[in-house]
Amino acid sequence: MTEQRLSPGDPAPEFTLPDADGNPVSLADYRGRSVVVYFYPAASTPGCTTEACDFRDSLAALDGAGFAVLGISPDKPAKLATFRDAESLTFPLLADEDKSVMTAYGAFGEKKNYGKVVQGVIRSTFVVDPDGRIGTALYNVKATGHVERLRKEIGV
Repeated sequence: MTEQRLSPGDPAPEFTLPDADGNPVSLADYRGRSVVVYFYPAASTPGCTTEACDFRDSLAALDGAGFAVLGISPDKPAKLATFRDAESLTFPLLADEDKSVMTAYGAFGEKKNYGKVVQGVIRSTFVVDPDGRIGTALYNVKATGHVERLRKEIGV
């Protein structure tokens, strides 16, 4: 089974997910501004921590250029709260426990892990434009150096 992949110009799949405190956050809440939506496998793991801290450290520049950041993983809100607090993350972390949003974005499916094909979260990043369309779609990104490459791509 191949997952559907999104391309620039596609409408971004809408979602409402609980944040680390259990409050609902919707993509529609950000209409009128650009949003970086990134999917990661698991809070508090080394690669995901590196990526989240890179977004945290770039948040002022991204925010100043009009970009909000949302991180989405299949973790429960309580685990996200622990991760947020441990790493001083200042952007919303959202819980997609049934992986429905990841699936809609093509960020869940078959991937290679140490040479084996497994089902899992495909580390992916999307930039959703102010009109709710995909501006950038990056699949299978590496945790380290990814935010820097993204910033170059979007000119921030």
